[in-house]
Amino acid sequence: MVDGTEHARHENVDQLLFELAERHRVATSFYGWDGAERAVSPATLRKVLAALGVPTDTPEAVEASLAEHDLVPWRRFLPPVVVQREGWDYHVRVHVPHGSDVRVWITAEDGSHHEVAQEEDWEQPREVDGVLTGRATFALPQDLPLGWHTLHAQTEGRTAECPLVVTPVRLHTERLVDRRRWGVMAQLYSVRSSRSWGIGDFADLADLAAVSGAEGADFVLVNPLHAAEPAPPVEDSPYLPTSRRFFNPLYIRVEDIVEFGYLEPAARAEIEELAEGMHPANHAADLLDRNTSFDAKLGALGLVFEVPRSPVREAQYRRFCAELGPGLDDFALWCALREEMPASSSGWAELASPGAPAVAAHRARLAERIEFFRWLQWICDDQLETAQRAAAQAAMRLGIVHDLAVGVEPHGADSWMLSGVLARGVTVGAPPDVFNQQGQNWSQPPWHPGRLEASGYAAFRDMLRTILRHAGGIRVDHILGLFRLWWIPEGAGPDQGTYVYYDHEALIGILALEAQRAGAIVIGEDLGVFEPWVRDYLSERGIFGTSILWFEHDDGAPLAPERYRTQCLTSVNTHDLPPTAGYLAGEHVTLRESLGLLRRPVDEERAADAAEQESVLERVRERGLLPPSDGAMAGSASGPGPHPGARSADEVQRIVEALYAFTALTPSSLLGVALVDAVGETRTQNQPGTSQEYPNWHIPLAGPDGKAVLLDGLAANPRFASLMRTMRESLQT
Repeated sequence: MVDGTEHARHENVDQLLFELAERHRVATSFYGWDGAERAVSPATLRKVLAALGVPTDTPEAVEASLAEHDLVPWRRFLPPVVVQREGWDYHVRVHVPHGSDVRVWITAEDGSHHEVAQEEDWEQPREVDGVLTGRATFALPQDLPLGWHTLHAQTEGRTAECPLVVTPVRLHTERLVDRRRWGVMAQLYSVRSSRSWGIGDFADLADLAAVSGAEGADFVLVNPLHAAEPAPPVEDSPYLPTSRRFFNPLYIRVEDIVEFGYLEPAARAEIEELAEGMHPANHAADLLDRNTSFDAKLGALGLVFEVPRSPVREAQYRRFCAELGPGLDDFALWCALREEMPASSSGWAELASPGAPAVAAHRARLAERIEFFRWLQWICDDQLETAQRAAAQAAMRLGIVHDLAVGVEPHGADSWMLSGVLARGVTVGAPPDVFNQQGQNWSQPPWHPGRLEASGYAAFRDMLRTILRHAGGIRVDHILGLFRLWWIPEGAGPDQGTYVYYDHEALIGILALEAQRAGAIVIGEDLGVFEPWVRDYLSERGIFGTSILWFEHDDGAPLAPERYRTQCLTSVNTHDLPPTAGYLAGEHVTLRESLGLLRRPVDEERAADAAEQESVLERVRERGLLPPSDGAMAGSASGPGPHPGARSADEVQRIVEALYAFTALTPSSLLGVALVDAVGETRTQNQPGTSQEYPNWHIPLAGPDGKAVLLDGLAANPRFASLMRTMRESLQT
């Protein structure tokens, strides 16, 4: 009897815990990649709720947290932020002592004044912290312009204000894609010229845009260019930056800085010697060496920084600093601090945030070095503007499309500057899926949904504005993360997490607003496990989706081209797979097997992969893009068949071009051509789920002969020219 009572008590506690989790938008179950529903353990829920600041240590704490959740909105005079769509009905609830008069008005971004009328919507008052509190409802004007406005409220002896953000119903910039457009997708660090310093840079980006634009491409989509560490050693993954708002000075072309032309002869000779020491690395096809390149560049950049700027250049620099404001100052401060003090240093503990008391003395002491890191961001901005201008001069409709990573390094600049709006004790990742059967932990702290809302989404807005300053578009990696993120408690495996939901209406709305103001399109990487309505929602907001040829199926069969989405960027390949030549050879299976990432025998995996590839190729043959198969090179469901590597390089090239021609049969508005496919590269850029096990993000651009491919000869590269011609001709038919 005691056991039964104890069991019932535990069940009741768990039920209250599940209810508390759901109120905080923490999933208590989820559907995996196989469609099966899985329950989230109480232990995981407690840890995730703790990261949200919700006590659950005892049954009494759970009950108190439930009561507190209900009271929070009633304690607020105004909500922390209001995000509404342009022209839509929207009502704001204001909480005041019962019976008090209240006035609400709006100060628009342009300074205009708008009174807000109260609705006749009486609601029973309730006691809150000993005060009988009433709720008044106000209807916001429907004719407010797009932008960031301020909502004010006033009652007896009390005033409050909060941001009011009016966002586009639908992103107007999608109209830039007035017909089907195609472009080149590249990992910038891997794309070098004879003038690079061992790593692709912003000048190479401008050249890639010029070369691709001359072939008819309308955009160049590059990997995230976010900031890494301020000095070597630096993180190799562009998807694990220290800051998503600021850029990586590793990509600066030193010789293109205006002040380089005014160096003293000795300083100029020193920089030229550094450059000459790095140029041989451009011709090497083995692993890239960011640290050596960055170390040389920092030395050179320090010399250029000392050159006095002309009055015009000085004014431009000061204007840039003023536009980016305190965020730039704090980022530069973090760079100066981190340059001399690793995160593991005992002294770092007292420098917990930019506002920590001990930080002020360092800000004064490091003033000159802070100025240097501010200047580096200005140079990045200047060279990105040049690259976008080069794209426009090459008649590109969109130009440079930037990539926004999911999150940041846990001990980086953003984690330091934005600690108030990030959650601790958890990291972001992905549950097990068909491509990574152990799940993924990306080692990144997530936005804290409540604190981000309380801040008025300022950090999110500022990040977007900086990225979009000189861009024709932005690709949002894992855009599903603006709806929900997979939170993994520290110390747990990727399969022991759960989804935490965000206010997607606010986040997507702000994304659309900032992109529209910048004249840029938005592409959402919406692959993986997602709720079906999400893609429809993104489409309704004017945001392009993503389709990868190998992943598009319906009832187990490859999708017919006519059934692909229209509002979509469609490509054959993605950076998380081998280049198509390597994929056709089964390199992804070989690599995953060697790293222990398979959960079934390798022969079964090879057979399944060969059969899946063959089913896609058969679709391509049906459209007359490849000759009928004699079965000699194909695998089958019963076995892997002869090794596909027996195909000649020319045969592989024909298949690659046929696959891209197949994408041109789809109605997709945007088509992407991976540069690695255009030159015959076979090596994988990134193997998800690995860190040190594989040299992710170290692979330079090379051809099937294993020799480096440089921008200098790209236009004359036969494979590149042939695939570019295939795209042009396919879209003309």
